[in-house]
Amino acid sequence: MLTQTLPRSTAFAALEALARDRILILDGAMGTQIQQLGLSEADFLGRGSGCACRHATDHPQKGNNDLLVLTQPQAIEEIHFRYAMAGADIVETNTFSATTIAQADYGLEGAVFDLNAAGARVARAAMDRAEATDGRRRFVAGAVGPTNRTASLSPDVNDPGYRAVTFDDLRTAYGQQVRGLIAGGADILLIETIFDTLNAKAAIFACFEAFAERGERLPVMISGTITDASGRTLSGQTPTAFWHSVAHARPFTVGLNCALGASAMRPHLAELAGVAGCAICAYPNAGLPNAFGQYDETPDQTAAQVAEFAREGLINVVGGCCGTTPDHIRAIAAAVKPFPPRALS
Repeated sequence: MLTQTLPRSTAFAALEALARDRILILDGAMGTQIQQLGLSEADFLGRGSGCACRHATDHPQKGNNDLLVLTQPQAIEEIHFRYAMAGADIVETNTFSATTIAQADYGLEGAVFDLNAAGARVARAAMDRAEATDGRRRFVAGAVGPTNRTASLSPDVNDPGYRAVTFDDLRTAYGQQVRGLIAGGADILLIETIFDTLNAKAAIFACFEAFAERGERLPVMISGTITDASGRTLSGQTPTAFWHSVAHARPFTVGLNCALGASAMRPHLAELAGVAGCAICAYPNAGLPNAFGQYDETPDQTAAQVAEFAREGLINVVGGCCGTTPDHIRAIAAAVKPFPPRALS
């Protein structure tokens, strides 16, 4: 990529230096924390909060967590702040589904730039508060989710050649998202929960188009998800194949998140760490969900398993995904502190 020759942001150099010195801590689940707020439809719309949604839609919004950066910004900022004070060096913006593709379900395609810019600003405000409290620099990772469509697989079993979305559709949607995140002040772009590497490649393309416009390259973190015991992504790639598909982006980190708990993730993470030429990031779920969709793994249980990643020299960045809380992140940070990060060449 020609944009690889662009100057790197100051955050890029700072992150690389920190990652050579110690294992960095990523935050935990946003959805788990939002669920505990018990918000109503009126809350999602911001009625009575002074932050009413200014984007017209006749779709119900309860469950559209991304909208809360506009309608309940103080609540989202507080969640970010709690994760930072629990030990997180990097927090993810609340923008996992903030693309035109995903927001079409809520009739808010026109709100995408605002959602991402606001998501980055809210996270930045929380990190500035945390830094003012303890003097530690924190970083904002703009969360870029996979969308609810796949470019590699047909959703119609009767028409294997059909695709519900094209590469250019994804590239355009991700481009809008990325530009909003950068405008809002994101330090990092995190392409996460990748089940289809073609979707991820469209996101990477969009990132580098935005970097070329900006004249500066931000660090990119890329995180896939292994969907079951087969050890492959939904689109069929092993961790090794996944790395070779995204290595051209020269990411700050590559890694795995979601779908699995730490114990089940370990062999796949070890495979990735054996081939990747960059820092490794892992943020597993708090185990597997129970029959009610809840996560029962305690902070100490999750932390003990994640400590094995560190003891084996597999990771540079670690955090939590579904079911994890600030208490999980605090326990993880303490558990990995004695260990050096995975060696980088």
